[in-house]
Amino acid sequence: MAPPAATLPNVVDDAPIYLAKKNGAALDKTSYDVCEDYEGNYRFAPIEEAQVSRAMIKRYFNMMYERAVSDVVIVGAGSAGLSCAYHLATTRPDLKVTILEANVAPGGGAWLGGQLMTPMVVRKPADRFLREIGVPYEDEGPFVVVKHAALFTSTVLSRVLALPNVVMMNATAVEDLIIRTDFQGNQRVSGVVTNWTLVSLNHDTQSCMDPNTITAPVVISATGHDGPMGAFSAKRLVSAGLLKELGNMRGLDMNRAEPAIVNGTREVTPGLVMTGMELSEHDGSNRMGPTFGAMMASGIKAAKEAIRVLDSAQIIDGKIVG
Repeated sequence: MAPPAATLPNVVDDAPIYLAKKNGAALDKTSYDVCEDYEGNYRFAPIEEAQVSRAMIKRYFNMMYERAVSDVVIVGAGSAGLSCAYHLATTRPDLKVTILEANVAPGGGAWLGGQLMTPMVVRKPADRFLREIGVPYEDEGPFVVVKHAALFTSTVLSRVLALPNVVMMNATAVEDLIIRTDFQGNQRVSGVVTNWTLVSLNHDTQSCMDPNTITAPVVISATGHDGPMGAFSAKRLVSAGLLKELGNMRGLDMNRAEPAIVNGTREVTPGLVMTGMELSEHDGSNRMGPTFGAMMASGIKAAKEAIRVLDSAQIIDGKIVG
């Protein structure tokens, strides 16, 4: 990295040192006695522990404050959720896109292929998305193979997080949905109820630990098939009386499963768009197993659905009013 413009470059033992002034004078905020020397003389800029705490706290809680009202909340940062976030945020850079992920590590089940093997299979035409984000692959005719699933996941994750209109809060669970009566008298999903995941996992071991909320005119649920926190929104719609019963995911059939997921991606109840494998639990469609094209394409379609909802509504302070 080039030195800041205000510094004076010097060379000691072939390694650069950046000094604000000579003769031991005090250093200014942009220049420090640092040295990138891997022969035993590596020196960091000085720091105080409180500076680290304040740097994190200020940025994180400013982000929480600013995103208390978001344009779109995406629940789940797996392959569908991240594909959705990328398409949504690049297509509409004016939107505040907030991603919530219950795990510490985003990525869902897309770090590996099937049975803990590393290659990722993507059926055409979803390979177009791989080219868009710059993931190389081997072409096998009707499908392509990425040499390691983590190459896709780390790439799309880095692309998403680099976008200025996207924030992600991982280790953050959605405990409930905000459901209000809208201007037409219908029940509408109007945001999410959040808590630290470790708090959510310990409600039975501690006294009451109340949550927080994020208001949004559109929530996109990408929490995956049933599991510890999977299919969360689908199950909550049932318990909230907005869905009679779960369809329950059917057995594996790749040829039926992938088009069913992509073509079925939609606003399943006012304010809630559902994408990815969570739809298999909601609709009762087949699972596809270790082929990932539907997750990418379903995420893209979910983004298009969210834009359609936003463009057709009058929104004030994160609420649809007309």
